[in-house]
Amino acid sequence: MAAAAAVFRAGNAFLRARRPTLFAAKRFQGSVSYAQTVANIPETQLSTLDNGVRVATEESDHPTCTVGVWIEVGSRYENEKNNGVSNFLEHVVLKGTKKHSQLEEEVESLGAHLSAYTSREQTAYYMKSLAKDLPKAMELLGDLIQSSSPSEAETERGRKLILQEMHEMESNLEEVVFDYLHATAFQGTPLGYTVVGPTENIKSLSHSNLAEFMNNHYKAPRMVVAAAGGIRHAEVVGLARKHFGGVPFKYKNDAIPVLAPCRFTGSQILVRDDALPLAHIAIAVEGVGASSPDVVPLSIASTLIGNWDRTYGGGVNQSSRLAQISVENKLGHSFQSFNTCYSDTGLWGIHLVCDGLNIEDMLHFAQGEWMRLCTSVTESEVTRAKNTLKTHLVAQLDGTTPTCADIGRQVLSYGRRISLAEWNAKIDAVDAQMLRAVCSRYIYDKCPAVAAVGPIEQLPDYNRIRSAMYWLRL
Repeated sequence: MAAAAAVFRAGNAFLRARRPTLFAAKRFQGSVSYAQTVANIPETQLSTLDNGVRVATEESDHPTCTVGVWIEVGSRYENEKNNGVSNFLEHVVLKGTKKHSQLEEEVESLGAHLSAYTSREQTAYYMKSLAKDLPKAMELLGDLIQSSSPSEAETERGRKLILQEMHEMESNLEEVVFDYLHATAFQGTPLGYTVVGPTENIKSLSHSNLAEFMNNHYKAPRMVVAAAGGIRHAEVVGLARKHFGGVPFKYKNDAIPVLAPCRFTGSQILVRDDALPLAHIAIAVEGVGASSPDVVPLSIASTLIGNWDRTYGGGVNQSSRLAQISVENKLGHSFQSFNTCYSDTGLWGIHLVCDGLNIEDMLHFAQGEWMRLCTSVTESEVTRAKNTLKTHLVAQLDGTTPTCADIGRQVLSYGRRISLAEWNAKIDAVDAQMLRAVCSRYIYDKCPAVAAVGPIEQLPDYNRIRSAMYWLRL
């Protein structure tokens, strides 16, 4: 998601990363069935502290654990003048506190790993360590969230680091084209902002801007302390009460931030650069929010379109029809279907990478597969996609860190963690008829958002792309 994006999207840094067994207790049972594995997943336990911080855990017998705090804040909570402040703040917070001025050395002395990320709707700080070091990890995270007081010099170092990262990101055309896609699809709204913000903002944001943003948004009811691995829920709750119980829950003048609706606009943004070797094209329709019941059918549809890279084996024997077509006609270098969900809206589409001369054909076949989803997809294809999606759901939770992240994101998005068994039941309830109906509702005859970067002279006119969003039928 963002939250369901994390569950379903086959493709924002942490969210696109690919993840021994779900449970160490089962690693010696090579014949354990999928149904048994799902049934044996420990229950996610959830408690709430007096100040509103939620504590959610999944216990296992791993020798390691991951604990983190997920906060309901990101670039969508920013405005045009301070866009980028969430990501800037995340970088500065990791510089340490007065109590832990040598943070990196402390973490390394434990053999642990501390990291963080910022997305459009969430910010997270998490730490993986030996299970016995859980108390130290919780103490470090609690101090970072509540006592971070970087000096002006540290703020400047953070500024230089972000500007350097922004320069490096320009070479990651996948990230670039997705930022452009958001910019055109949600133009004039906060979802159109990039997570890192524009260069001029990063250069002008002050130490006081960061402190003000943190005071306004790092509030207890918007936090989830999540933990997974060799931990016990009661211990985590006790440590959270000790280290996060002091997080404030009141807003100044009771001015609680409320997200404004972000409208979707069918439109395009094109950045032609013939010096680049390959064209990157992202095309999407408006998807659904994480809590929509249609998120599952749309995720199955995205899985059915699939993803492919020319380095894959299998050739024309790929399960994805679009992959078969790409191989047979030697069209693209890669493609990746995606279903990105935010709290109240989303993007459902595909990212294509191909030679400039193959753009028109790749778009033609991709949109043709979209129309087939709406009109003639078969039961066997849907069954195969459902099984693939179930496998992806299990694979994403392979380890304490992705499990912890899944807990944090889902509790922020849904108020609870939806179990794999419940996801599977939702998946099983979808048949070909339902899939065609849902796809027709969101894809058929809809105005898409298009972003393209590179040698895109052969990209069809927007009206032609729009006309391929329906089929003339007798």
